Amino acid sequence: MIFDRNENKDVIALLGAGSMGTAIVRRIAAGRKILLGDISEKNLEQVSHDLQYSGYDVEICVVNALDKTSVESFAEKAASLGNVKYFIDTAGASPSQASPEHILKLDMVGTGYAVDAFGKMMAARGAGLIISSQTGYMHRLPDEVELEILRTPTDKLMDIAYIKKTAVQSGIAYMIAKRVNHLQAQKAAATTWKERRARINTISPGIIVTPLAYDEFKAAGDNYQVMIDSSAAMRTASSDEIAEAGAFLLGEHAAFITGTDLLIDGGVIASIRTGAYKLH
Repeated sequence: MIFDRNENKDVIALLGAGSMGTAIVRRIAAGRKILLGDISEKNLEQVSHDLQYSGYDVEICVVNALDKTSVESFAEKAASLGNVKYFIDTAGASPSQASPEHILKLDMVGTGYAVDAFGKMMAARGAGLIISSQTGYMHRLPDEVELEILRTPTDKLMDIAYIKKTAVQSGIAYMIAKRVNHLQAQKAAATTWKERRARINTISPGIIVTPLAYDEFKAAGDNYQVMIDSSAAMRTASSDEIAEAGAFLLGEHAAFITGTDLLIDGGVIASIRTGAYKLH
């Protein structure tokens, strides 16, 4: 049975087919073509199956987000399917899952590869969204370092002296990578994505319950519970809550928003800044 005879559909590209990215896609994908990219073919097939059985038009592509050529091929495939109207990047590794070097290469450099590649493919009035983290607010970078990051090509980010010296633990590497995500969106919004007449923003979620998040909960002991209890919301959030905000930033009602970050953390950073919660 042919469910949709419409042609020339706008394309949504999702890099990292996890629960958060998939939830965002479900909000915006009706009548559009979805291209899922992930390093795991098994995960791609499962997510694709679930979306197809919900009535969505889906294609898949195995992507190694650490590899520049692989990411560029993913962007080219998206463009071959139609006008790339939306790009969402959720690929990353958490502190309990990887070494500092791997986190920097995937969450920082890999994200830069994706931003650069889709900056050449986005359709006019398209929009991109990087899923960063509340941890991007937990390790302040000196102003001069942020300026250096903004002026440094993606391939050279690992060579920045401050990053090499400071990102020696997985947690700190993760914080730095997520702050760099904010800066990557700012840079792209003002340069390459601007030239395409497209927008790009970041979202910094707090404690969101996903299958992968359970690894962090187990590794952190009581720390996450204390963080939750100290926040204004006093609870975790779901991927669907992040998806609501993501759909807004990608949609027409946010057409004047680009190069910015939306912190969605239930008040954790506010608790840290006011002293109600202290990082350990």
